[in-house]
Amino acid sequence: MRLLIVEDEADLRVALTMSLEEDGYVIDSAEDGEEGLYKAMNWDYDVIILDIMMPKMDGWDVLAELRKEKNTPVLILTARGAIDDRVKGLDLGSDDFLVKPFDMAELSARLRALIRRAAGKTSTVLTYRGLQLDTAKKTVSVDAIAVQLTALEYALVQFLLMHQDTVVSRTDLYEHLFNEDDDSLSNVLDVHVCNARRKLGGTYIKTRRGLGYTIGD
Repeated sequence: MRLLIVEDEADLRVALTMSLEEDGYVIDSAEDGEEGLYKAMNWDYDVIILDIMMPKMDGWDVLAELRKEKNTPVLILTARGAIDDRVKGLDLGSDDFLVKPFDMAELSARLRALIRRAAGKTSTVLTYRGLQLDTAKKTVSVDAIAVQLTALEYALVQFLLMHQDTVVSRTDLYEHLFNEDDDSLSNVLDVHVCNARRKLGGTYIKTRRGLGYTIGD
């Protein structure tokens, strides 16, 4: 899953990036509101983590402009925890609100919930026939037997299960699984699909030639 962190405090931005990358997310970042809005409008993110007090353009204006065109889930992350700020954020179209200082475990849980909600899922466990993926425990099993996947293989399977019964294009997979510096012209996606398919068994990840990949019927 690909996240955008819009935060002008460099130390916090770096710490968030490192922690969430360890969690398996692909992270893009922006250090001011203008850069954040540009990236938010030009790439598709699974969640945007948005600070409020920033140079050039504050988070309220970023959120208002974003909501004119996109419904990307937005988690407001700010030191301003007054009720009026929470109400303003929700009225402008934010999906969640977390006040600094915060616990990373809570942030991670809120991100998982936003991603589930956006995909129309209510449970932390995604299933298809004998395949089961637990987004909270980050475990995968087939017929109750644990399967060890790399971080990127896990992200691939999770994204396909989140969009079960839908053909996901290669472009969408690149946008959500690789960061902006990766070479999208390489065959790296094919390698990860092949490895994940081998580990899960050949019947789960299906190729729709010329269209993309799917898990489902």
